[in-house]
Amino acid sequence: MSAMMRPSEEASIRRYLEHPRGGPTVLRIVLGTQLRRLREQCGITREAAGDAIRGSHAKISRLELGRVSFKERDVSDLLTLYGVLDEQERADYLTLARQASTPGWWNQYGDVLPSWFETHIGLEEAASIIRTYEVQFIPGLLQTEQYARSVTRLGYPNASLREIDRRVELRMARQRLLTAPNAPRLWAVVDEAALRRPLGGAEAMRTQLEHLLKAAELPNITLQVAPFHLGGIAAAGGPITILRFQEPDLPDIVYLEQLTSALYLDKLDEVDNYLSVMDRLCAEAEPPRESVKFIKELLQQLR
Repeated sequence: MSAMMRPSEEASIRRYLEHPRGGPTVLRIVLGTQLRRLREQCGITREAAGDAIRGSHAKISRLELGRVSFKERDVSDLLTLYGVLDEQERADYLTLARQASTPGWWNQYGDVLPSWFETHIGLEEAASIIRTYEVQFIPGLLQTEQYARSVTRLGYPNASLREIDRRVELRMARQRLLTAPNAPRLWAVVDEAALRRPLGGAEAMRTQLEHLLKAAELPNITLQVAPFHLGGIAAAGGPITILRFQEPDLPDIVYLEQLTSALYLDKLDEVDNYLSVMDRLCAEAEPPRESVKFIKELLQQLR
């Protein structure tokens, strides 16, 4: 029996072909999700699917999670196995596979971009809402160049000047999405400690605080301050980013960055837990208007 796509699946594939957003990272996830659904509809195991493409069940798992790029031959063989024989349907899948293998704009920074962070940039590009809580530093999407340079030197003390420049350049390039058409909404909660820590010196910090005030004026940016007087707060000290997407094929993803790696959580119970933490943070932090006032008062202290 032919395993035909349901109308919603066909619409999803067509929508991404006509209006791709987020680059190859997101397209790989979408294609992997669709292939998993086809496999499950047919009652085919990962082992059997792996045999069909001369691979293992682990390879199928990585493909279905969007962790690796797709070879057109593998996609073609899987479609045949799953009974997708209609030429137009197959063409749509293969076109999506080609687009998912096209390098993103960030590929030019491959010399300083670890694979674990490349995934985050791709997801960030496709997100409709980015919620973040930062403890030590200003969120990367809101950093000035001078501040970003100081943060980068802390994280990479042995890096060459060129490497520092490249990493800062990448961070500045990421920020363009906040003013691009269909920009995501950024909702950032920043701990008072990050606002008071004078990275780069007093002048650099003044410029950074002024930049935050300008950013808070943008309609798609909500900024809140978590002041010291809150005492213990819900996040228990760690930075959190939650990415939300409009597409039904993309679940909410929690991003937890560490010094040399990161965790990506997408299981419903884990995501719900972090969403609850973030909701409590936003409820406990100063409201946006009071947060702007708070930053202005800090700025006066630095003058």
